[in-house]
Amino acid sequence: MPEFVLTVARFGFLILLWIFVFTVVGVIRRDLFGSSRSKSIVASPRGVGGAVLGGPAPAKAKRGKAARQLVVTAGQLAGTRITLGEAQITIGRAEDSTLVITDDFASARHARLVSRDGQWFVEDLGSTNGTYLDRGKVSGPTPVPLGVPIRIGRTSLELRP
Repeated sequence: MPEFVLTVARFGFLILLWIFVFTVVGVIRRDLFGSSRSKSIVASPRGVGGAVLGGPAPAKAKRGKAARQLVVTAGQLAGTRITLGEAQITIGRAEDSTLVITDDFASARHARLVSRDGQWFVEDLGSTNGTYLDRGKVSGPTPVPLGVPIRIGRTSLELRP
């Protein structure tokens, strides 16, 4: 009987090892190539350092002032400003991202900001470490109020008028 238990334990360990290997390969693949949702992203022109990203300024939001700039408030790109237009802003380590961040905790295609009817929404693109709006984790398209930090790893961003 002990020989049978030992054999079952060996096979159980082998199965767990393969599950771990497939999980790691899946995470690396998703990090390098993006999830299936991120493949539909249309790369917008790079606009780091205050460049206009195209299109007219968004219409004023129904309440208060409309966001006109995306400002990096913490991280390696602190102080970087992007003038907002109608084009979506993609954020991640990939070279075709609008805002390329070299944060170790950022995925290749980490998140995007999209304007709808003058309101900006942040959406996580299946990143490994998640996107946070203030202290809450973003699980779907979430409206971003002015001055509320968007955190991706050690990088923090804010929408400003």
